[in-house]
Formats: sequence, C-alpha cells, structure tokens
Amino acid sequence: MSAPIAIPGAASRLVGASVSPSATTTIHDRFGSFRRQENLDVARSKVLHPVENEDLRLLILENISQDAVSTFRTQGYTVDHFTRAMSEDELVEKIGAYHAIGIRSKTKITARVLKAATKLLVIGCFCIGTNQVDLQSAAQAGIPVFNSPFSNSRSVAELVMSELVILSRQLFERAYELRTGIWNKQSKGCWEVRGKTLGIVGYGHIGSQLSVLAESFGMRVLFHDVINLMPLGSARQVDSLATLLAESDFVTLHVPELPETINMISKQELAGMKKGAYLINNARGKVVDIPALVDALKSGQLAGAAIDVFPSEPASNGAPFDDQLNAWASTLRNIPNVILSPHIGGSTEEAQRMIGEEVSQALSRYLGYGSTLGAVNFPEVDLRPITAEQGDHVRVCHVHKNQPGVLRAVNEAFSPYNVEKQYSDSKGDIAYLMADIAQVSPRDINQLRAVISANPANILTRLLA
Repeated sequence: MSAPIAIPGAASRLVGASVSPSATTTIHDRFGSFRRQENLDVARSKVLHPVENEDLRLLILENISQDAVSTFRTQGYTVDHFTRAMSEDELVEKIGAYHAIGIRSKTKITARVLKAATKLLVIGCFCIGTNQVDLQSAAQAGIPVFNSPFSNSRSVAELVMSELVILSRQLFERAYELRTGIWNKQSKGCWEVRGKTLGIVGYGHIGSQLSVLAESFGMRVLFHDVINLMPLGSARQVDSLATLLAESDFVTLHVPELPETINMISKQELAGMKKGAYLINNARGKVVDIPALVDALKSGQLAGAAIDVFPSEPASNGAPFDDQLNAWASTLRNIPNVILSPHIGGSTEEAQRMIGEEVSQALSRYLGYGSTLGAVNFPEVDLRPITAEQGDHVRVCHVHKNQPGVLRAVNEAFSPYNVEKQYSDSKGDIAYLMADIAQVSPRDINQLRAVISANPANILTRLLA
C-alpha cells in the first residue's frame, strides 16, 4: 500500500465583496471585470495529483503534434513519443507501463491490448474517428476515450473542394502527363463546377461547411442525413440516398464507420448515380465497396473518383500500398482520373495544431481533475475545481458498474467527512461518480480508497489531492 501523502493545511478564509456599478461604468467594463475575475478563479485552482504518488507515463504515437507533446511534458508527465503506429503485439508488450496513450487512426486499441494495459487510465484519439478503439471494452475497463470531432472539419472540406475541381478538369491526368514529358492540352470531358449539383452524404460539421464553400463556387447543394437538419444557405435535404445519387453530378461522403454504413455505396448505389458523375470519399475506408467502384469506373458509369481512405492502410510512411494490403490496389491505381491520397483529409498544420490542443487538454483534465466532458464511451461528469485554499479536500473519482446500491455504499464511506460537492452519471452498464470531500486527514486517504474499491461493483477508483 502506498504511503499517505501530506495535505497542506487550509489557508485563511477569503471574503469577496461587490459594489454597484457607477454611473460611468459601461457594460464593456463590467464584462471585462467578470473576465478578469474568471482568470483569478482559474489561477486559484488547486493542481491535483494521484495519491499514489506515481509518475504518470504517456505513450504518444503516429507523429502527433509536437505542441501536444510539449504540453504534456510541461505539466510534468513522462512522455515517450514515436512517429509511427504500433502493431497489436507491440502494444501488448509495451502498454502495461503507461497510464495514457495518444493515437491517430492507424493504431488499433483492441480488447487484447486493453487486457494488457494494467495501468491505463485514458485514451486520446488525435483525430475525428474512434473506430480504431474497442470502445466497449475500454469503458468496461474504466477507461474513457476522447477525440477531436471538430478541429479538422475545415481542412477536409477544403480538400473536397480541390478534388471537385481537379476531377472535373482532369487535372491529375494532365499534370502527370506533362511531368512525363507529354503535352496533351484538351477540353473534352472537362467541366466547370459552377452550375453543377453536389450531393453531400452526412451533413455534420464537415458536410455543412462544405455546403457553404460549394455554394460560393456557384454549385447547387443537396444533402442526405439520417436526421432532419436545418440547411445552410440554399442547400436542400432530400428524402433518400437514392434521390441524392440520381440528381448529383458529384457525390461526397462524410459519415462514420458503423455497421449500417459499411459498403453503403456498392453496386446498386453506383448504378443509381448519374452516368459520368464523380464519387469522393474522405470519410471511412469501408463505406465504399471498392471492387464495385472499380467496375463502375472501368465501364464509364463514373467519370472519376477521389479516395482518401481505404479499408486497409499502411501502418507507416514509406510502406507499400499494394495488392497484399488490398487485393484491388494495383487495379485502382491504374484507372484514369482517379485521385488516390494517403488519408490526408485532416493533415494540415492548422488542423493538427487544434487537434493536439483539444485532445491534450481533455487528457490533462481527466488525469488531473477527473473530468470526462467530451468522452465518447463514458458518462460525462465534471465538478468545479478545488481551490488552492481548500487544502484538506480530496477528489474521489469512482468508476463502477451501473447497478443498485453502489451510491449508498459510497456515501456510507463518505459519512465521516463533509461532502462539498458530488455528481454522478451513467452510460449503459458504466457509471461514474465524482465527489469532493473535506476534512480528510492524510492517514484516512488510503483507508477511504480501500473501502470504496472493495465494493464488488468497483471498476476503478482514483483519489486526487
């Protein structure tokens, strides 16, 4: 059992007072004073640490933003940073030494990896998607998963706009020919995008931004989504995917990988598109049936395609994209007017910086304060900070099975102390409670944790002080 930590004594009480604004005080002055007060409140927040006194180690993979790595190190975490992804076997061997892991889309966090992750507290996906993580197994192990659902939306939308123009002008083919020494100036089969119809499948953060950009190019925008959404600009929602495919000159996909979206664009859907239309996929590799797409391109049903994501992708830069990875790879590479890119939709300096900031902050908030706001597989719970003046306060972060009697048992354990604030929520079979309790002596901390952890419903209990 760890030795108890010393908790500083409580500081003297502070008294806050307010005065009525003078006649010369403007509303801007008042808002400014509120902002300054907020900054003072943040400055007074107490920095919490695990009572185990163990240094927290983070494993950061796939060339995640150096700004995020620097932020973690500045906060005192030990960070091991690798530019590549790791295989399942590598992770099983290494992950037992780490309390947190940061990945992008290539590293797979499977149930086998999670079983080996005996110290793991949190997972950060420095990207939009989380299908590379076994979310249910992570939740059952008491591990929240955070991502960045919005930060690269603009980057993806801009890439789609560039692909619209490149496809419609056959720019990829003409540029390649000239680089090989062939001059081939032509206009046949080349079009302006102005006046054409763009069909957006999935009208979320990316789809809606793309809608605005496309209209600024003079395009007509249709979209299809599983829920009714208010369109931006003059965009119009259609009643079915089939309607969108039949009316669109360009179709672009922006949906997550779910059982119902796998191969959502297959032989039947491709046959339902306009002859000579174009398909763009910057969503997930499995939402398009690639062999069916190859047939549609070869037959002339489609005039071109842009694919940025694939069912199987190389684990590192420089690795081959060949038929051993995907059986159709060499065939697809040799079809004219097909843009293939290595999953770069969100790969801009701006997007990676914002993703690094958003996810690193989420991981730091959970490790240091217990907050699960923004977790994709976990109840979202947060409490206001313990202040620096509250020296004898301890924060209890208790992940447990969602079943009757747990809160009663926990509150019985809290009964000798003053509970300053407490909040609990559940998501499926998992529940999460946060509580700040006062008047806890150093000798009581380990005993309190042992009592709470002894409950059969306990999954993970952390105390921060």
